[in-house]
Amino acid sequence: MESCFLNTLKTQPLWLLALFTIGSLSVLRLAFVILNWVYVNFLRPAKNLRKYGSWALVTGPTDGIGKSFAFQLAKTGLNLVLVGRNPDKLKDVSDSIQAKYAKTQIKSVVVDFSGDLDEGVERIKEAIEGLDVGVLINNVGISYPYARFFHEVDQVLLKNLIKVNVEGTTKVTQAVLPGMLKRKKGAIVNIGSGAAIVIPSDPLYSVYAATKAYIDQFSRSLYVEYRKSGIDVQCQVPLYVATKMASIKRSSFFVPSTDVYARAAVRWIGYEPCCTPYWPHSFIWGVLSILPEKLIDAGRLQFSIGIRKRGQLKDARKKE
Repeated sequence: MESCFLNTLKTQPLWLLALFTIGSLSVLRLAFVILNWVYVNFLRPAKNLRKYGSWALVTGPTDGIGKSFAFQLAKTGLNLVLVGRNPDKLKDVSDSIQAKYAKTQIKSVVVDFSGDLDEGVERIKEAIEGLDVGVLINNVGISYPYARFFHEVDQVLLKNLIKVNVEGTTKVTQAVLPGMLKRKKGAIVNIGSGAAIVIPSDPLYSVYAATKAYIDQFSRSLYVEYRKSGIDVQCQVPLYVATKMASIKRSSFFVPSTDVYARAAVRWIGYEPCCTPYWPHSFIWGVLSILPEKLIDAGRLQFSIGIRKRGQLKDARKKE
């Protein structure tokens, strides 16, 4: 049967053989992509994060994804440096973590990322002096209160978006990186957004999306710069997660809770330079990648306009 098949191929014209070859390679490529996706999402083991160092630093750990990250990292046996602006919330999170993981050592650093950032970074440097911080989670970030056109973005919001999302991540990385270089090991995770990578545009959230595009390129470049130094840099790209920042209260299959997202996210630390850890999000990314950009742009614009209208109505009720 095999020889019959080969003899049949030999009698075919070259153009048909070329098409057959291209088609076969395409099928093999698709099969490889699917098998690899299954492996990395369901079968690949998580790395032992303690090999990077015994301490992890998490920014924005008092709410949302950052808080869940802190719990997951403590679960792996790492000690924590928690960096946030509210000392009372930092204490509450620290107490909650130590109640569950009694052996975890925790240091809290109060930093207002929209305030005097240079002074805050100096406090971080003092706090981590002598600690082998092996994992850095740059989670802190802000978005719009609700969707708005660019000309409606006030100067305070504009300044804070850039200062917190761009300058904050950059300067904290710069503070922690030298220690990792000295020890020749470390893992840096920067939290990006599907708004900058998964969809072609994010109208009415233009500045937020632009700051997250910076995070993506910043992470990819650092990955190339430092991978030979034993430092794994990664941009994680969540889509919608049930957080206060996203104004989503209820989780669902495609919109996970912060705990569900963080469990998936920790498993991906140290691997690809850009990833979407929660597998239903990667499925959505795959679907969106085959749709026409104009269609996605139009749908996203209408979606954001709807959010803007609801936000304006809410503001109007507050003023009454």
